Formats: sequence, structure tokens, C-alpha cells
Amino acid sequence: MSAEDNKSGDAADDPFAGWAEALEEQKQSDAKPGDAEQGGPLSGEPVRPFSAGGPDTSHNDINMVLDIPVQLSVELGRTKVPIKYILQLAQGSVVELDALAGEPMDVLVNGYLIAQGEVVVVNDKFGIRLTDVVTPSERLRRVSRG
Repeated sequence: MSAEDNKSGDAADDPFAGWAEALEEQKQSDAKPGDAEQGGPLSGEPVRPFSAGGPDTSHNDINMVLDIPVQLSVELGRTKVPIKYILQLAQGSVVELDALAGEPMDVLVNGYLIAQGEVVVVNDKFGIRLTDVVTPSERLRRVSRG
């Protein structure tokens, strides 16, 4: 059985097959030589463990945190409104946000900006294609300031 036959057979059984295909297509179309320097899950390179102690302990330490769940959210925009306006909201109300249509959306992990992206639709489900990822050094600077 060829890889193409297997791919089409698995797509009916696997609800994430469309996402995997879209992600693979994105990797191929956006491959940039400088992106692989960081390593990690977003670049497709293996994660380089943080080294605080000896080589044996650092590998075990990083494995302990890899399964910790974090809150990932995508922010369309923000606005400030008085409480009386909130109390008047009903089905069909429109809330104006500070973001412009087509503007990149912020991707936050536990409230900290890690990337920006654009909305995509795959198999009638919304997703976000990352267009700009904040470097680890910039993330550390932002956390230390906040």
C-alpha cells in the first residue's frame, strides 16, 4: 500500500488528519533557514533541555514539566466598557473591539504573549496559523518586567 493510499484511508478515521495535513503544508511553505536555530516544538527540532545541574539531572528535570497543562488562548481584541453597558448586552448585541479586521491575533500562554497568528478554517473548525513567534529571550524579558 502506498503512502497516498494510507493517507486517504486514515483521513476518514482520524479527525485530526486535516490539521496534520494543514500543518505539514504550512511547514513546507514557510520553511525559513533562521527558524530552526531555536529548536523546540514550534520549529520541528528536538527540544534542548534546560541545563541547571549535571547532564543526567537536567534531562530528568525537563521531563517533569513537559506534561504540565497551561492555558492557551487566542485574543481577538479588547475594549473597556462601563458596567451598565455589560448589563444591557443581549443576544445579537455587538461589542466593538480595538483590533482591526485582518489584524494578527495574539496567542497567549497563561496570559503571556508567545506568538501572533491568523485565523484558518480546516474541516469546518477554526484554528490559528502562527505568523510570528516571540523569541525565548524576549519572553523572559516580558515576564521579568510583568
